[in-house]
Amino acid sequence: MEQTLSYQQAYELCVAKIRANLPRMADAVKSFAWAVDGDYFQNPEGFYEIGNWTTSFFTGMAALAFETSRDPFFLQQLYRLAESYERKLAEHGMDTMHDLGFLYVLYSVALFRLTGDRRHRHTALRAADELARRFDLAGGYIRAWGRMDEEDGEYAGLAIIDCLMNLPLLFWAAAATGYRFYRDIAVKHADTALRFLIRDDASVYHAYRFDPRTGAAVGGANYCGYGVESHWARGTAWAIYGFALAYGYTGDLRYLETARKLAAKFLGCLDAEWVPVWDFRLRPGEPPLRDSSAAAVAVCAFYELLKHDPADTSLARPAEQILTRLCAPEYLDSDASCPGLLKRGQIGDGSGKGRYAYTSWGDYFFMEALARKVHGVKGYW
Repeated sequence: MEQTLSYQQAYELCVAKIRANLPRMADAVKSFAWAVDGDYFQNPEGFYEIGNWTTSFFTGMAALAFETSRDPFFLQQLYRLAESYERKLAEHGMDTMHDLGFLYVLYSVALFRLTGDRRHRHTALRAADELARRFDLAGGYIRAWGRMDEEDGEYAGLAIIDCLMNLPLLFWAAAATGYRFYRDIAVKHADTALRFLIRDDASVYHAYRFDPRTGAAVGGANYCGYGVESHWARGTAWAIYGFALAYGYTGDLRYLETARKLAAKFLGCLDAEWVPVWDFRLRPGEPPLRDSSAAAVAVCAFYELLKHDPADTSLARPAEQILTRLCAPEYLDSDASCPGLLKRGQIGDGSGKGRYAYTSWGDYFFMEALARKVHGVKGYW
């Protein structure tokens, strides 16, 4: 009978799996998002496609493996991808979206932090420039999805909660260059999210729509949760982590207070399983499927908050409970032949229905949480 792994054992499993899979990923760089059976290689999407936001969860795992082992193998494999990341900006810049932070923090920024190689600094700054171009001055937000030369259409005037996790690319660029406008954009987007995407009861909208011409607020929208007025678990985890990181860069107590309030709400929605139901506001009769990826993101968010108050047992104890549960065989796949790590994740495909899958983002944030706990890694955000 399989046993719950220790944190050290689970981290070693993460390193072993990324070691086994990284060369194959580097051979043909793709977007490896999710897989029902854990085999991410079965249905990859194009790296240069506009919808790609997931490739760097694997490069982020490799960066963590290198940082904690100093094995040059991981660095050598990561460098094989450098030209592709540069070409994505130079030749396909219009076919990018709000998730440039996910893509380039966990590749270019991570490599620059680890090696000091200014090639990666240059690439990361180009990505920050591209992300900054998505800023809507009238509405004060970074537009989600779609090409920026398309002024109409479904995504015009749309901001989403996930984008809080892309702001660290702009905060980093401001610190790296001294150019404040990167920071100003990040702060304005965070303030807009704080005002419109966070409800009074500390639940969150997945998306919010603004008039694309005037910037006036229109109302909530949904592309990943159960419904417009539901409470998507992973969206809450993104928000907790995003506001915690924004506080770290700005010292603005509003962000810290919001992150703590959202964390308390998230924890109040958990049951004895410790892994959240994928949406906290499902209608009666809907299957209460869990989301291991939301749990992994939340643990990282709690660890980020604990940096500012290490004695906060209201976060420290739940973080341990959640992470320990994720190390159990019900959630963690220890089969070396399976590329995926965390089972029972949710893809958030906007259908209003949950379905289980292994997710690349769940795997990354699980490994980041373990790296923080076992090795004291600070992360790359």
